[in-house]
This record gives sequence, structure tokens and C-alpha cells, in this order.
Amino acid sequence: MALNSPELYQICLHCKELFGKTPRSMITKRQLGIGFIVLGLLLVAGLLAVDRLGAGNFQGIGPAQRLAMLAGGLLVLAGMTLLPLGNRPA
Repeated sequence: MALNSPELYQICLHCKELFGKTPRSMITKRQLGIGFIVLGLLLVAGLLAVDRLGAGNFQGIGPAQRLAMLAGGLLVLAGMTLLPLGNRPA
């Protein structure tokens, strides 16, 4: 069975239709960015809340907390860079 040119073209169009769209279960770059921002803000807020509530006898923000806050800030920054990329798959 030989395929002529129009049949092959139709098969290619069908394949593009199947594989060219983003599946509904695929996470987009915007969703990933929002998740990073929320995770980073929760991390920083949680650290500040623990420090404010006095979970321990230490005063002030220690070096480990500073590193964790920096990581939270970097997560927020990474999330903000993903937001403008839109609905493309991540």
C-alpha cells in the first residue's frame, strides 16, 4: 500500500492535531510560576512567624533562617520570571 502525497499530508495534519496541543493535565509555566511564588512566600512567612512566636530561646534571625529566607526570595523571583511565559507547557 503506497501513500500518495495528499494522504501523507492528511496523516501529518492529524499527527500535528494530536501532538500539537497542550494536554489538560500538563502544568503550564504560569501555573509553575504561581506555585513557586506561593511556596516562597509561605516559606518566608513561616520563618518570620516561627521567629515571632519564639519557638526556642533564641533572639533574632540566625544564619540558617537567613539562608532559608534567601531561598524563599529566590523562589519568588524564579516564579516571577515564569509568569510572563504564559500557557506554554513547563
